[in-house]
Amino acid sequence: MEDKTKRRAGVLGRKWYLYLTEFFAGMSVMAVELGASRLLAPYFSSSQIVWTIIIGTIMIAMALGNIYGGRSADKDPDPDRLYNRLLISAVWTAAIPVLGKLVILLVSGLLVFTVSTNFLIWAAFLSCMLIFVYPLFLLGTCTPSLVKYAVGSLDDSGKTVGLLNASNTIGSIIGTFVPTFLSIPAFGTAVTFLIFSGILLLLAAVYFVSCKRKIVSVCVCTVLFVLCCIFGTQAGFAFWEKGLTYEGESVYNYLQVKEDDERTILSTNVLFGVQSVAMKGGGLSGLYYDTALAAPMMTGSPEGTEILVLGMGSGTYATECAEFIGGVTVEGVEIDEKITGLAREYFGLPESVKVTTYDGRAFLNVSDKKYDVIMVDAYQDITIPFQMSSVEFFRLVREHLNENGVMVVNMNMKSDRAGSVNDRLIDTIAAVFPEIYTVDVKYSTNRELFASCSPEMCGRLKECAENLENEQLKYVMLDVYERLERRTPTGEPLTDDKAPVELLGMQVIDDLIGEELGYYRELVQEEGISALLE
Repeated sequence: MEDKTKRRAGVLGRKWYLYLTEFFAGMSVMAVELGASRLLAPYFSSSQIVWTIIIGTIMIAMALGNIYGGRSADKDPDPDRLYNRLLISAVWTAAIPVLGKLVILLVSGLLVFTVSTNFLIWAAFLSCMLIFVYPLFLLGTCTPSLVKYAVGSLDDSGKTVGLLNASNTIGSIIGTFVPTFLSIPAFGTAVTFLIFSGILLLLAAVYFVSCKRKIVSVCVCTVLFVLCCIFGTQAGFAFWEKGLTYEGESVYNYLQVKEDDERTILSTNVLFGVQSVAMKGGGLSGLYYDTALAAPMMTGSPEGTEILVLGMGSGTYATECAEFIGGVTVEGVEIDEKITGLAREYFGLPESVKVTTYDGRAFLNVSDKKYDVIMVDAYQDITIPFQMSSVEFFRLVREHLNENGVMVVNMNMKSDRAGSVNDRLIDTIAAVFPEIYTVDVKYSTNRELFASCSPEMCGRLKECAENLENEQLKYVMLDVYERLERRTPTGEPLTDDKAPVELLGMQVIDDLIGEELGYYRELVQEEGISALLE
């Protein structure tokens, strides 16, 4: 007991240090949680499903930490044990930028050949368990342990516990805002982990130095932290990619720009591929933007049309409209201001094209302007945002269309599964627009939907296409016309109250993964893992 009393006589002899520890522990928990979402998003999406996995996993870790911390403090109320756990948590958190991405790829690689359904759910869950549970379990031991050290008597126990909880809550609030609005946009996810890891390391180091104990352990952990700082900031999310033109992060996305001789490509994730493309020599891109050029022609007067793009991205559609359809006016809405900056810098989006930094639906709510064409291209990772997939949203779109106006929707991840996310979108749009046609984009997983109140929309497309002078565009537009498929509702529309788009999108991902990897699974089953290496 004498030895433990001496330890308390160090920095813990001042009760404010206990509150400071609780404050920064709460801050670090929230910072790690937000960092977890950014670490996982480029591989598994930033959907509500992934957020649910992160929050649920972290709550499990914190609950187990609370239980263990309370029992440990009752059994042996030695502050060394708590601050030793903070040291370990600090080093583990610092190692996440170094090893976390490798763990994600390893887990994904193993599950690809063992899991047939809910791949993203299982991969995200196991990755989250392996990377984040242990350091957050250790942080979860702080509160019950600090209560043990801080409560001097039963007379002021309520006040003391209340102050500790308040310190934790205030720290959590700050730990929520700082990563989102400051550290991640300014320095990135890796540095954010390192910042809060450094805070935990400093807390523990000050305690042990003040007690003149475990100096060697503190020095070893400091060296490990420095090594993590050196190596953790060198590898990007797609660390296997070489020669990237740009790699960075915004409030909303991981961003990557790469170039080859023909194209400049924007990706907002690692797993889900290309977000936008610009052809360096001009011309058609060969992607869904070409198919969507049919929308202005469906109005009957493509030249001079006013076009709104919800989900502007790098401006590929705006650029193609300006190049192939004379006199058009295009403006866009893009929620991520940093993407707009990249569009101006790397993709040749002219300053004359107005881009509003706003949510697409919120923009329609405050705008009175009407357009000839509205393109909805708001797919993010595995699905479209639910607020831009409901009956209420498509009614807003219809209200902002001129007579004979056309809405074109880019539906990613086409699927033949009955009741898929695309089928549900068609059911929803059919509740608003009487004329709906879809066409699959060749050699891709995209499907374009055209909707209007005018039954002559297809005839107008054919007439305009036949009169085109550009032979390449003429061929593409006539091909689109020939493959247009009229769609009618088959099920229940999505609403603001009920729009399970993320679960529906996950089903399509499972189907796509199954199709793409079926061959390799059979190869491994028949010839073993060595067949892949060969």
